[in-house]
Amino acid sequence: MTSTAPPPPPGDRIPAAPDRVELPTGAAPDDNRFVNEDLLPVPLERRDWTTYNFAALWVGMAHNIPSWLLASGLVALGMDWKQAVLTIALANLIVLGPMLLTGHAGPKYGIPFPVLARASFGLRGANLPALIRAAVACAWFGIQTWIGGVGIFTLLGKIFGGWANAAEIGGQPWTLWLCFILFWALELAIIYRGMDTLRRFENWAAPFVIVGALVLLVWVAVKAGGFGPLLDQPSKLGWGKEFWPVFFPSLMGMIAFWATLSLNIPDFTRFGAGQRAQIRGQSLGLPTTMTLFALLSVLVTSGSQAVYGEAIWDPVQLVARTDNVFGLLYALVTVLVATISVNIAANVVSPAYDLANLAPKLVNFRTGALVTGVVGVVIMPWKLTETPELYIFTWLGLVGGLLGTVAGILIADYWIVRRTVLDLADLYRPGGRYWYTNGWNWRAVTAFAVGGVLAVGGSHSEPGKGPFPADGLIPFLRPLADYGWAVGLASSLVLYVLLTGRENVTPGSSSGPAAR
Repeated sequence: MTSTAPPPPPGDRIPAAPDRVELPTGAAPDDNRFVNEDLLPVPLERRDWTTYNFAALWVGMAHNIPSWLLASGLVALGMDWKQAVLTIALANLIVLGPMLLTGHAGPKYGIPFPVLARASFGLRGANLPALIRAAVACAWFGIQTWIGGVGIFTLLGKIFGGWANAAEIGGQPWTLWLCFILFWALELAIIYRGMDTLRRFENWAAPFVIVGALVLLVWVAVKAGGFGPLLDQPSKLGWGKEFWPVFFPSLMGMIAFWATLSLNIPDFTRFGAGQRAQIRGQSLGLPTTMTLFALLSVLVTSGSQAVYGEAIWDPVQLVARTDNVFGLLYALVTVLVATISVNIAANVVSPAYDLANLAPKLVNFRTGALVTGVVGVVIMPWKLTETPELYIFTWLGLVGGLLGTVAGILIADYWIVRRTVLDLADLYRPGGRYWYTNGWNWRAVTAFAVGGVLAVGGSHSEPGKGPFPADGLIPFLRPLADYGWAVGLASSLVLYVLLTGRENVTPGSSSGPAAR
């Protein structure tokens, strides 16, 4: 069903919207400050992603080296394998909720994340959450690209030999920098061809990576004659008072791993054939895949302990122990496919749209992707993964708090305030119902500021293990820091509803702040 009636004037009530809405012919605003081809709603005939496409997207994104290392990071913090897998499974069930809620606007309206954010933050204010999301994505892009480059360097060095002894530039062999740059260029070449190319790549990458992981499991099991002693190792934390102070910040960190996608999932669901496709596809793809992948990483590592006498958590380092050239080449291709699969989907698509939203006249999707690639290198991503404490508590914890705050506002506005009813044309029209005060909604900005301070204001680090004071940036908020994502989401959601409710905004109406 398609909406074909012209949009109502800014002060009129919006009628209940059908399940799938598109702009009528000629109704698209032409103000290039807020519109370009990549930001306009996807036409109904191009909303054709099925349940399999969404499930394959998540399988392809979840099966990557950082996901594999999540369980190892938790075990390094003192958990046993059961606690690590439980933490990851619970985190992904939790984050699936906001993922489905924000993803709803995609199939219904065909809009990307920064355009959806205009409904709550305003046409100009939407740049605030968009740029935060873009900055996080650029950092993740750099991290994934560095990890992929190191994997290629390690495996090629095993095949050809001598790579690690090459002359150093900036403290690293020049051959490592070469692998990093070539891998970076390959990623941008794929995403430059657009979303259809991405969908086709994910469709075959997902089963390929699954097969590669299972091959690794069988290989280790055959060499080990079983899965070794790791499954029997007790937790260093137990289930008592020493466990919970590690569990809760770790849970927030695991949620933060995909909290990025809980914001910009409309960038993908906008191509969905309907709500059923995105709900079933994501529900089948995300929590099951992440949990099974975490379990697989533990089993393979257990086998490595039996074979080599030590737990080798990095799959690249494990494969590098073999002298089989065919096995090394297969592992090399698997690393390439797995890392590209997650990186271009999770960390390039979003900032490409976000940067296009910042300057639609100058930046399109492809230009935004290239900018993302450059920024991802400039931030020196190799610094963010040096220790589990820095990676899980500092990086993921801080990111999760801020992104949870934005998610709370988006969910509150779309589901509670507007009951999923938007004026599609006004999302692109200055002076319309989402213009607020000169393009900014002070209620959303206030909710973001307060929620963000509550979520990350207490951020703290152990002496010598992070950038924050041991007592926290704001000491009295320190107890909240371990629950950053949840605190940010809940506080911003409640505050936004309270601030907006005072203006008597009713579902489907622009009276109150939307008309001011």
